[in-house]
Amino acid sequence: MAGQKRIEVDQTKISKAINSGIPLTITTYTLPHEMEVYMGDVLTTFLTELDQGQMVEYLNYCLNELITNAKKANTKRVYFKQKNLDITNPDDYTEGLKTFKEDTLNNINYYLDLQKKAGLYVKLILQVRNNKIKVEIRNNSSLTLFEYKRIHDKLSRSQQYTSIEDALSQVLDDSEGAGLGLIIMILMLEKIGLTEENFQTLCENGETITRIILPLSEKTQKEINFISAEFVKLIDNLPQFPENITQINRLLSDPDSRMSDIAMQISNDVSLTGELLKMVNSAAFALASPCHSIADAVRLVGIRGIKNLLFSIGAAQTFKEIGGDKAELWKHAYQVAFYSYNLARNFFASQRAIVEDSYICGLLHDMGKIIFETSHPDLLDKVRSICEAKGISKDLIERLIAGVNHGEIGSEIAKKWNFPEVIVDVIKYHHAPEEAPDNVKTLCGIVYLADIMTYYQSGEVAFYQIDSEILSMFKITTEEQFKKVSAKLQASFNKDQES
Repeated sequence: MAGQKRIEVDQTKISKAINSGIPLTITTYTLPHEMEVYMGDVLTTFLTELDQGQMVEYLNYCLNELITNAKKANTKRVYFKQKNLDITNPDDYTEGLKTFKEDTLNNINYYLDLQKKAGLYVKLILQVRNNKIKVEIRNNSSLTLFEYKRIHDKLSRSQQYTSIEDALSQVLDDSEGAGLGLIIMILMLEKIGLTEENFQTLCENGETITRIILPLSEKTQKEINFISAEFVKLIDNLPQFPENITQINRLLSDPDSRMSDIAMQISNDVSLTGELLKMVNSAAFALASPCHSIADAVRLVGIRGIKNLLFSIGAAQTFKEIGGDKAELWKHAYQVAFYSYNLARNFFASQRAIVEDSYICGLLHDMGKIIFETSHPDLLDKVRSICEAKGISKDLIERLIAGVNHGEIGSEIAKKWNFPEVIVDVIKYHHAPEEAPDNVKTLCGIVYLADIMTYYQSGEVAFYQIDSEILSMFKITTEEQFKKVSAKLQASFNKDQES
């Protein structure tokens, strides 16, 4: 295989997946040697990007072991079928194993071709979320009961050994060859501070899933917290939120305030009135007829909706004072706000608070990224200098500046400006809705889908990378359904931009 060309790793795509918390997936049907090498290269790049170089050697061994076992499980299915043996029958299973290894090794290409025709795949999935790394191998051959027992027997036996050398000297397994490898794998995970609890094998929806969950190293966690703290100090130097909008929001929050007083207070600020009416009349809200007065705007959008729009106007005004080129960032923000509001209105129309909060949560979801990308270069250089003096790797600093922790930073900004808790939480959890408090899970799911939809439309994210649990919230089960929703929203948004 020496003359085979190595498959090139797309580092940009890996960085994007890490920054956005979306999964990377590689699927193969026959697992040729160059695909094994490529999977190892992707895992190495992924871990290196996360500054987890100490795990590379151990996890590459685990990866090779698990993908080989998954491929073997698929081969076993087509082999048993060819031999007219029932793999779920203990007697047939024992009979088939007697000749399985020799027969398949002598004619492996034939059986790999059968696997491909049967649509049997092996998938590698890598993802980082909430400071945990997930390495997952999936294949669409469900484990039989005795295969499952066999794996758990090996996991239990791995506890008997104190070292890899100890295991090698005591274990010899000729029946399938996977037993020793699995024991060594668990011992390797223990070398990087993990236990069998970090390793899971389960069957779900016709797939066998082998999952390794790894926390980021303690050193990396501390460094991320330190860099984030330095950025939070920068937040203290941000301009204050506009006082005129703060005053109006106080009135809106006061149950004793009269609507006429609120409308007058807003109307007294000509610039603010213009901005507010422009937003209310935008295509996002799809009003049947144009709105010409603040009183009408409150009636149509609701007090909570008006309050949220004022927060968004205030944020935009404040960010203008920071400087920097934010045109693309704001275009993305408005697009996500537009999509969020329309997803909420179409799929959760009966939940008024969610509909009213969706626009601002979509608009401000990337507040942290806006701060990172538009902060004055001198301030960023200062953070780099402080961190480098502490011995923190440049790569980690640059990854945080690129937005790895932007949800946390954005939520800190929102707190500083006294934004409602719901907005603070959605900003914090928009990349990880499953981690969000129950009261904002739906809103986080809406903003997550709106955000990732923009990346799908630009070709930066594939359908398989979108969280299936979030899709199920919207009753979306196929890419065709998703495409229809996506195309409709994109056409409406583009029309709004042209007008």
